[in-house]
Amino acid sequence: MNAPERLPALDPAALGAFAADAWRERIIPELQHYIAIPAKSPMFDRDWHANGHIETVLRRAADWVTSRKVPGLTLEIVRLNDDQGKPRTPVLFFEIPATRAGSTQTVLMYGHLDKQPEFTGWRSDLGPWTPKIDDGKLYGRGGADDGYAVYASVSA
Repeated sequence: MNAPERLPALDPAALGAFAADAWRERIIPELQHYIAIPAKSPMFDRDWHANGHIETVLRRAADWVTSRKVPGLTLEIVRLNDDQGKPRTPVLFFEIPATRAGSTQTVLMYGHLDKQPEFTGWRSDLGPWTPKIDDGKLYGRGGADDGYAVYASVSA
């Protein structure tokens, strides 16, 4: 873990302002780009590899992570094939070492960048691949189904 044995007193207002600024300035704009890309799960897009949408969201996420310049962060894109030699969806793996010497504890945060299909039932002014903020809420496919995970994890 990176936290000391005793945490210094935290200023809840300052922490809240930091989180609000991070979401407004850095995370929501990236999620809007993410929503606009139909990066459907291979279960729903048999040509996912050729279509390149998962690769696009993966690259954007990787670029965003490295742009945050977190001290000690290493990033790797892991690419594997299945038993038939066909590409599996890539994994964006990043690691930040503990700042406490000798720490052996680990925190794992997980998310995914592929999406469920668009389905039907969207309001007439909304669409699955058209990000829209309405009454402070961001609408679009994938934004609430883990698309935010990489951004929230690194910001945390």
